[in-house]
Amino acid sequence: MTDAKGSECRARRALHDMPKAFFVGIAGGTGSGKTTLARGLAERYTRVGTALVEQDSYYLDRSHLSREERAALNFDEPAAVDFELLARDLRSLAQGVAIEKPRYSFVEHARTGEFDRVEPAPLVIVEGLFAFWDGRVREQMGLTIFLEADEPVRLARRLERDLGERGRTRESVIAQFEATVRPMHRRYVEPMKSLASLVLNTDTATVEASLHETIGALGGAFPELRNIG
Repeated sequence: MTDAKGSECRARRALHDMPKAFFVGIAGGTGSGKTTLARGLAERYTRVGTALVEQDSYYLDRSHLSREERAALNFDEPAAVDFELLARDLRSLAQGVAIEKPRYSFVEHARTGEFDRVEPAPLVIVEGLFAFWDGRVREQMGLTIFLEADEPVRLARRLERDLGERGRTRESVIAQFEATVRPMHRRYVEPMKSLASLVLNTDTATVEASLHETIGALGGAFPELRNIG
């Protein structure tokens, strides 16, 4: 066995022998590249074992409201997120217990009543607008990453996503961006940059470059990961 392979095997054993999982939080404004980075990170560490937890799954259940009332809600402020449930689920994963992550419909603006089972893993990646805004969630993070990008770039990415994946119209996306996304970003999202261990600008950096910086930061925060990824 080569030294490199031996180091990787030892790192894997160390990860799987851990009493708790290692948590990475990825936050940033809409269209900043959070999901792309999170999925790339999960893919890079597949051999280790990863769990991906999206904050989007934890919007408060407002199914008791009419569809029109739900559509008028502000989803771009921390008060829209069920942080109590998110923190509880992360604690369960840290203790080696699987969770039932709620499914959320952005077409209906409500939980569907269905769940996705997430198994515990050595590396847990949490991504979302407010991934480490809440102290109960943030205290479980070993590494916090904030992604920033200029507003025109983020709006263009938001339009591409919402028109293609969420059944929205261009007019409704722009109206929401101007009414809540922009002001809530300035009030709540941007200040989270001061809580981040690592800040990455995704305007010009490639996904691979951002991933490379993240892997380096992971190795610094968690030495067992240095030989994997």
